Amino acid sequence: MDWSFLIKNQDSIHVTTDSRMVTSGSVFVALKGEHFDGNDFVEQARKDGAQYVICGENALADLQDLARAWRRELGLPILAITGTNGKTTTKELTSAVLKTKYNLYYTQGNLNNAIGVPLTLLSITRAHEMAIVEMGASHPGDIKELVDIAEPNYGLITNVGKAHLQGFGSFEGVQQTKAELYDYLRAHNGLCFRNIDNPYLAKMAGDLNTVEYHTGTMPEGTHLVGGYNAENVSAAICVGTYFGVNEEEALAAIRAYVPSNNRSQLMQTERNTVVVDAYNANPTSMTAAINAFKGDCYILGAMRELGDYSHLEHQNIVNMLLERKADTVLLVGDEYRQTTAPYPIFDNVDALCAYLQKEPLQKHIILVKGSRSNQLEKVLPLL
Repeated sequence: MDWSFLIKNQDSIHVTTDSRMVTSGSVFVALKGEHFDGNDFVEQARKDGAQYVICGENALADLQDLARAWRRELGLPILAITGTNGKTTTKELTSAVLKTKYNLYYTQGNLNNAIGVPLTLLSITRAHEMAIVEMGASHPGDIKELVDIAEPNYGLITNVGKAHLQGFGSFEGVQQTKAELYDYLRAHNGLCFRNIDNPYLAKMAGDLNTVEYHTGTMPEGTHLVGGYNAENVSAAICVGTYFGVNEEEALAAIRAYVPSNNRSQLMQTERNTVVVDAYNANPTSMTAAINAFKGDCYILGAMRELGDYSHLEHQNIVNMLLERKADTVLLVGDEYRQTTAPYPIFDNVDALCAYLQKEPLQKHIILVKGSRSNQLEKVLPLL
């Protein structure tokens, strides 16, 4: 479809999938989900001043097509970031660095899927000079779908690991899907930023135009917790250097960044020191977090979407805890009941909260980590 009637000579476009956010001149996209149907609100959106309404069975495809058209209209450089672990933190750090030099737009929150990426692109304005688009995936073909919409000039895969194995089928499936970003860049003469210490990424990249960086070590003075963030910091510095931000300015921006999204976040409560990394978890990130942790108490939620690998990977985590002779371990999720864990296991976070109200933790250094579906953030007020 020719979207020029909406985008030509426009400095910005207000596109929303929430009818409550419609204002005069908005574009309302009536998406249909499992528990909602935006088509029920089309007439209300028009009454509230929507300039144009995208509805019907092809609403999502039309949203994606509009986003691609707007991206082409703007023509600014776009960096796509994906990976099994660290993509959001890397996106945040890289954005902090590039904002010192450019008027930058970057993915807000976790809008990194087939709906979120188009909405991210449509939030960019003509005033912006660059953009960073985070891309998530849980099935083969997901990254290809997103790069075909965003058409990035640059790409960065943080790493590849064991996540969403139920959807990908295997670790090889993870690699093939993430490599769809490299495939796009190779076909369109793009450039990638790559951790030279990661052998999987080297094999995936092949002859792609590449700017390399090492994993490095964590610099002093940041608000990030965990040595595994070193590669995220190095990636942000590498990208910044390529785009003309000197290393001292980049480091200052990284040191000023304070995580606030339950990722690598350090909290000091009245009774305990808490490392919160509870937005997401998979076998690779869980292993890295446990290895990096220097405390004595673990509150770990189940890792989801692992399919046939679930029992093995949860047993591996239990084995790690046993080897570390962890003082206090509290586990959430039925997945742990299938293991040899000698620790208390709770069906859900509410059961854990009830336990903590009766048996409060004091004078501990606590790691809180698990898949988002565990909602482990609910325990934080009790720590």
